[in-house]
Amino acid sequence: MNSTLKLPTALGTMESYRLQGTPLDARTPARAFNRIAYSAAHVVADPLRAAELGAPPAIDWERTLEYRRYLLRQGLGIAEAMDTAQRGMGLPWHSALELITRTIEGTRDIPGALIASGCGTDHVALPSITNCDQVIRAYAEQLEAVQRVGGRVILMASRALARVARSPDDYRRVYREVLAMCDRPVILHWLGEMFDPELAGYWGEAAYERAAQVCLDVIGDSVDRVDGIKISLLDDAKEIAFRRRLPHTVKMYTGDDFNYPDLIAGDDVGYSHALLGIFDAIAPAASQALDALASDDLDTFHALLAPTVPLSRHIFRAPTQYYKTGVVFLAYLNGFQDHFFMLGGHHGMRPPAYLADVFRLADQAGLLRDPDDAIGRVRKVMTALGCGERS
Repeated sequence: MNSTLKLPTALGTMESYRLQGTPLDARTPARAFNRIAYSAAHVVADPLRAAELGAPPAIDWERTLEYRRYLLRQGLGIAEAMDTAQRGMGLPWHSALELITRTIEGTRDIPGALIASGCGTDHVALPSITNCDQVIRAYAEQLEAVQRVGGRVILMASRALARVARSPDDYRRVYREVLAMCDRPVILHWLGEMFDPELAGYWGEAAYERAAQVCLDVIGDSVDRVDGIKISLLDDAKEIAFRRRLPHTVKMYTGDDFNYPDLIAGDDVGYSHALLGIFDAIAPAASQALDALASDDLDTFHALLAPTVPLSRHIFRAPTQYYKTGVVFLAYLNGFQDHFFMLGGHHGMRPPAYLADVFRLADQAGLLRDPDDAIGRVRKVMTALGCGERS
C-alpha cells in the first residue's frame, strides 16, 4: 500500500504525511519488572446495541476482555473501571461493577495478573447527597461490592465529597472511616481538576501546598490501610515533592501522563511506580521499557519511552478529560476494535486534526502495529468526517 496520505492539520489545511515508524512487537517481558505498572484500560463500545445517550451503555465484552489480556500478557497490571474506561463519562456504576467482575473472572488463568479496581460514589446522584455521612455510605456500598468479588481497591476521588465537604476535616473524617472498612491496603487517587473539573479544590483547599498536607494527613491517619497513592496533576515537581514526604511504606503511583519516563526512572532519593492511562495506548513501548529498566538499561528505557511523550502530551492536551477519545482512536487504528465509536458519544469530542496527529505521532513512536491497515482505517474516519483525500 502507498505509505503516503493526506491528513488535516490544525491550520485548517491538508498535508501529505509519509509513514516513518518501525512497529514495536507486543511481547512477554523477559524478567519481572522492578516497578509496579498499572495500565488504566478503556472499554470497547458495541455500536450495534447502543441506545440513546441517557440509556445504559452497550459494551462489547469480548473485545474489552481481549484487550485486558493483551495488556496483562505484556506484564502490565490493569487499573479497572477508572476514568480511562469512561467512569463518570459514559460508564455508570452498575456497568463498572460488571466490568470489574468480568475482568477478574476472565483473567484468572493468567499467572500473576495484577488487577485493581476503582471504587467511588458515582452511583448516587449528586443532588441527593447533602452531607458526609451519605458520602461514607456511598463509598461503603461500592467498597463492599468490589471486595465481595475479590477486587483490590483504588479509592477514587468523589465528586459528591467535593460538593458537600465544608472543610479539610470533612475529608479527613470521610477517608478515615472509609479506609477503616477496607479489607486490605488500597491505592488512593488524587485526580486533578484538569481531568475532572468537578474535583476542583479537592481535599478542601484551593492551594496545592495546603491540599497536599491534608492528603498527607489522611494517609498518616490510616497508613496501614494505604498501599499507595496515584497523583494525576501533570506536574512532575509537585509529584516528586509529595513523594518525598510519604511514609516509607506508602508507594507513589505516577498518574502524570506528561512526565512519566523520568518519574518512573527516579533519582537518588526515590522513584514512582505507575498507574497511567497512556499505558493503554503505548503498551508495547511501556512493557519493553520497563523490561529494560529491570536490567538497569536506562538508555534503552528512555529510548523506548521518549518518542511516546509527544503522543501522550497530545492525547492528554486540554481539555484533558477528553483524552479517552485519543486512546480509543489508537485502539481502533491498531485493529483492537472494528469501529471508532465510544460510550456517551465521546468519539466526537475531538476534532479531525487532533485524530490525524494521533496517527502521525503513534507512527513516529512505533505504535502502529500494522501501518498499512492503520492507513486504511484513518482514511475511513477522515472521509466520514469530511476530511478525506481529494484528487
